[in-house]
Amino acid sequence: MFAYLVRRVLYAIPIMFGVCLLCFMLLHLAPGDPLAAVLPADASQALRTQLIALYGFDKPLPVQFFTWLWRALHGDLGVSISTGSPVTRDVLAAVANSLRLAALATLIGFILGGTFGFLGGYFKNSWLDRIASIGSVLGVSVPHYWLAILLVIVFSVFLPWLPATGGGPDGAGGWSWDWDHIQYMVLPAFAMAMIPMGIIARTVRALVADILAQEFIIGLQARGLGRTAIFRHVLKNAAPTALSVMGLQLGYLLGGSILVETIFSWPGTGFLLNTAIFQRDYPLLQGTILVLALFFVLLNLVVDVVQTLFDPRIARG
Repeated sequence: MFAYLVRRVLYAIPIMFGVCLLCFMLLHLAPGDPLAAVLPADASQALRTQLIALYGFDKPLPVQFFTWLWRALHGDLGVSISTGSPVTRDVLAAVANSLRLAALATLIGFILGGTFGFLGGYFKNSWLDRIASIGSVLGVSVPHYWLAILLVIVFSVFLPWLPATGGGPDGAGGWSWDWDHIQYMVLPAFAMAMIPMGIIARTVRALVADILAQEFIIGLQARGLGRTAIFRHVLKNAAPTALSVMGLQLGYLLGGSILVETIFSWPGTGFLLNTAIFQRDYPLLQGTILVLALFFVLLNLVVDVVQTLFDPRIARG
């Protein structure tokens, strides 16, 4: 197990370096002036030169990259150009908000998708299978931003049951797990959960149907085991792949929810990325992408470790 963990950590290092390099190069190749958000229209050339030197934009790109990378390794992601606040503080606050929302969305998607997928695979070609298949197809087909707008219209305008925007009654600060705060998460969480629900449902259905067709299930039935015992065997064999899919979906939700978080004004990483992109805020954009990539790699590592607990063959391999 230890050798497996060391090998996975060593694999993650070049991946993280490649993500950092690609992110840095794409940002600097994109057109636009990163200082346009802070410089007035009539700014003098001397002021522009001073700000360029302050943020290090006057140095060669390789020097800028390795300087930023060295500081990032020490926990310093720089200062936001648009707000002047430390990027590390802003990113960590946004990650905490996105993690709450992504965890709830993943939980909803896993419960619904796992239930639909297991019922569809266990009762293959039945009316339950057809309903589960229709639900999974709709889940992966409906754009989540369109669903988010529809949820706002229905549950915030026509039926004013839930708030449409915001991160809580007091804004983004002072979060607590009570209904006054959780109600702000319900609509964005359901909008984000539909795609994971469809993916998990289709994956679990295929897994369960394949497991039930294997010879050891026939052997268990021949030994006289009941539905409950067979259900446990099927669940144990399907769990590693299902957990892997769920972990990947959590990573995708944390970094791929820009439109949903923007629609609901949820103060997470997606909303922060959207703000940084439109303001051409290089330090904020680079820091956010770096933290998201690091979290995604760590999440994959955790999922791999959990898989080895369910399936020791992975560690032995």
